[in-house]
Amino acid sequence: MTGGGEYAEEWNPSEESLRPVRGRHRVVKQRSIARSSTVLGVGVIAAVGAGGIATAQDKPPVAISLPDMDVPGVDLPEAKDLPGVGGLISGDDETGDRSNLEPLNASLALPAADGEQASAEAGGAGEALRARILQQAEQQQASADAEAKAAAEKAAAEKAAAEAKAQQTAAAKAAAEAKAKAEAEAAAKAEAARKAALAAAYALPTSSYSITSTYGEAGSMWSSGYHTGLDFAAPTGTPVKAVHGATVKSAGWSGSYGYRIVLELADGTEVWYCHLSSMTVGVGQSVGTGDTIGRVGATGNVTGPHLHLEVHTPGGSGIDPAAWLRDKGLSV
Repeated sequence: MTGGGEYAEEWNPSEESLRPVRGRHRVVKQRSIARSSTVLGVGVIAAVGAGGIATAQDKPPVAISLPDMDVPGVDLPEAKDLPGVGGLISGDDETGDRSNLEPLNASLALPAADGEQASAEAGGAGEALRARILQQAEQQQASADAEAKAAAEKAAAEKAAAEAKAQQTAAAKAAAEAKAKAEAEAAAKAEAARKAALAAAYALPTSSYSITSTYGEAGSMWSSGYHTGLDFAAPTGTPVKAVHGATVKSAGWSGSYGYRIVLELADGTEVWYCHLSSMTVGVGQSVGTGDTIGRVGATGNVTGPHLHLEVHTPGGSGIDPAAWLRDKGLSV
């Protein structure tokens, strides 16, 4: 039997091999097996056709034969008379005519359209999966791009804020420096204006002179051990002028100072003019800036004609006449 699976060769019982009483039971069992084998063969062919594993167009027809079931005393139907099986049995085993299988082959063949539809459905499912994967990848890429863009925008904003802050700091610093510079310039201008006004209000004590001794110089020729004033060397008779509006506090002989005039300013400051050759003002007289009050001489303790000028604060302390004059806007 071909295609039966459990039997290696056909079983043809004879009269000698059959037992009288138990034969019926054995034949029935064999008949059941034969029918089962036939049905199994049909089921295999149907399964092959329905599953799409093989079709009648792809595989050649397979001939199915049944074992000889002629058993004495048992009336079995012919295999070709079985419903749905007769068409599978070859009419002539020797000729191999399989034309009677064509209807079954045609019925089991998988239509080409169904195969194409299955392939199309499989391809459609693959394309759908691929499209979904690509969509997820695109979404992830878009999310990553959005995060990168947000980070870049945040970094740019922070950088811009830092630059703006730096610019504000630099601008504030520049403004402060400009303000300080402007204030310094304004102060310098104000001081220049003040000195200009003072220069207009103050005057040098004489002209055509040269400085021969300055305040604080040490020497044995001075009784205090150092020079207490500023010496303007000039020819005898050179006019001596009031440095500022004042009142004549004293005018006369003063020992080593020779002839001396003391002017008292409104703030109490005293200006001493010493070694004069003559005096043209008296005590209590008011004088204005630049008025002539005497002449250069060489009276007192001197080595030559000059004007010895001293400046004393309201408290009586002597100060540097050159510094005092410079403070009044005058250059010695």
